[in-house]
Amino acid sequence: MTILRSINTLLITTTLLFSTTAIARQSAPDPAPQGLLYGVGVGINQEIYQGYKRRVIPLALIGYRGEKLSVYGPFASYQLMRAGDLSFSAKLAPRFAGFDDSDSDIFIGMAKRKTSLDAGLGLQYQLADWTVEAETLIDVLGNSNGYESKIKLSNALRFGPVQLSPSLGASYLSDKLVDYYYGVRPEEATLNRAAYQAGSTINYHTGLALSTPILFGGMTRLGIEHHWYGSSIADSPLTDRDTGFSVILSWSRFF
Repeated sequence: MTILRSINTLLITTTLLFSTTAIARQSAPDPAPQGLLYGVGVGINQEIYQGYKRRVIPLALIGYRGEKLSVYGPFASYQLMRAGDLSFSAKLAPRFAGFDDSDSDIFIGMAKRKTSLDAGLGLQYQLADWTVEAETLIDVLGNSNGYESKIKLSNALRFGPVQLSPSLGASYLSDKLVDYYYGVRPEEATLNRAAYQAGSTINYHTGLALSTPILFGGMTRLGIEHHWYGSSIADSPLTDRDTGFSVILSWSRFF
């Protein structure tokens, strides 16, 4: 019931926002450029594991944007169908998560939890400058054998050559996914780390993305998100907080 109540609340909020802005927002954004692109980026996640302050992820970006296929570094999507403002896509995305026993003392004696690759399907609905995105991605490498379902609402605000996009969203993580990254197996338990079997949970986030084409002849993007983690994650003996930030900065340019 908690999951359904959270999703219903988010969908009701989306409906109200659309109904109050549909008349005011009449113009559609210009079509995005297409072709091969290259660039660099870095992602920084504030981890909630004990003794593991942050995860830094350098990115070398080689990609392509076409009418249906979009590849941006390790992320890819392919539009399977479009009907007016609604599109349906296949998606592929890495899961930058996990740890080994050298990352923090809390992990000593535990088996490595691996980064993984997720694949699945996504829906996008766009009304003028408002966008609703929903997707479900499944671990295809068999590390956690879990899945994550997300829904996000965002709005594009333009100030000359700068676009700001505030967003809010929620994600449901399956029990297998949460238990793989936040559970403690019986054979891993110690006096300071109790055995823990994690269940499914819901995380929430708000974010702000900035993009502009005015620097170095390419597109610069900065995204900041604040995350609230569900109780199944926050109660893990591996974690010591229930909120965290993530930041991603990238620059890319078409060939």
